[in-house]
Amino acid sequence: MAVVEVRPARPAEWIAVGGLRWDSNREFGGAPEDTRESFAARFAAWAAGRRSHECFVAVEGDRVLGMAWLAIVDRVPSARLFERASGDLQCAYVVPDRRDDGIGGRLIDAVLARAAELGLERVTVHSSPRAVPVYERHGFTSEDCRLLHAFVEHTDLFTAASRPVGA
Repeated sequence: MAVVEVRPARPAEWIAVGGLRWDSNREFGGAPEDTRESFAARFAAWAAGRRSHECFVAVEGDRVLGMAWLAIVDRVPSARLFERASGDLQCAYVVPDRRDDGIGGRLIDAVLARAAELGLERVTVHSSPRAVPVYERHGFTSEDCRLLHAFVEHTDLFTAASRPVGA
């Protein structure tokens, strides 16, 4: 078996990464609205123009085995630290035939190392139940109980709130 390299994704790999994202949606989220090839091409264009997200890949030879994304979000300045940012680990995925080989953990470590390089205050993740132990082994915890989230109900209120007064 060849060596698995974990590193930032290269532009030539965006199509393969888009294919992995399509695969993950199909595996965990149901039927995609687009073909794998069409989605991968659209995804590659999206990824190429993105500055707020960094992608890490696990590659063996020419095959992209997995991915994990670091979304970087500026935070409101504080009196303690004016320039602030946090990260969110997103879209971690390893192809099914290579799970339990440590690839996911290596991708998590790469994201956390980059977050440290950037001086991010924290990195959050929304995990599948199956992956929670992996994240915990790599330093994630939910003991604090201060990081909460709400699912946003999409209604016409957002449309109405964004209309100019009197419209």
